Amino acid sequence: MRARRSCLAVPGSNSRFLEKAQSLPVDEVFLDLEDSVAPIAKEDARRTVVAALKEGDWSGKTVVVRVNDLSTAWTYRDVIEVVEAAGDRLDCLMLPKVEEAAQVRWLDLLLSQIERTVGLPVGRIGIEAQIESARGLVAVDEIAGASARLETLVFGPADFMASIGMRTLVVGEQPPGYPEGDAYHYILMRILMAARARDLQAIDGPYLQIKDVEGFRRAAGRAAALGFDGKWVLHPGQVDAANEVFSPAQADYDHAELILDAYEYYTTVEGRGAVMLGDEMIDEASRKMALVISAKGRAAGLTRTTAFERP
Repeated sequence: MRARRSCLAVPGSNSRFLEKAQSLPVDEVFLDLEDSVAPIAKEDARRTVVAALKEGDWSGKTVVVRVNDLSTAWTYRDVIEVVEAAGDRLDCLMLPKVEEAAQVRWLDLLLSQIERTVGLPVGRIGIEAQIESARGLVAVDEIAGASARLETLVFGPADFMASIGMRTLVVGEQPPGYPEGDAYHYILMRILMAARARDLQAIDGPYLQIKDVEGFRRAAGRAAALGFDGKWVLHPGQVDAANEVFSPAQADYDHAELILDAYEYYTTVEGRGAVMLGDEMIDEASRKMALVISAKGRAAGLTRTTAFERP
């Protein structure tokens, strides 16, 4: 899986922001044609995005374009123009406001037709599906299984909050009058379960108070603790916090690698399935948990600082 600890949203109509994004240490950048672009600027933004994809240096990043949602008049032209002109520079398309599996299948089919037409490998361009409404959440299991191109499910909090009538104007924090617990826990877990059942990644949405880095870190920490793979960032000041929060601590990464080494040794050399690693008993379940931390650490570029010593 691609690293997606930090997923930077960049307005597709802003050439200056598109150029700046190329130098930021984010795992993913998505060039936005949807909410951050005014209706009157949609067609020009497509051309700006294509130029940025073809002329920019996006090395080391997962490169995504968010098209407009299927209730609009722009979606099919977004897909056709961007993929025909710059599909070889593109890793994924993000489809917003997904409410049923048929919408993902539509995008899959259109992408296959374009790929055949322009000579790209069929199936190379992935899909990110954004869950932004009650209808989308209810159908999230079917959405997650709609296409082999799907790589991740993305939570879109602002539209979702509006769709369920949540009484708040703040995106990223708990709603007023909800002093205990987490009002988004069920939503996030529902998306996470659908994602993991299909071996997909799960990405949390934005935190709009861009100058409140500690608030961002707190919100990101909740999603990371559940198992989410990353979070949107809207400002360069949020990038380091996202990369840190969604990376394992060095000590945890080292411990995970030790568990994997120890388990392999004891099961293959000594033929035992449950053993002690220091004061800790490890078994097959421990190995599976360690694999998660190890994979996240490797994706984050961590290197181990300890080695397993055979008895």
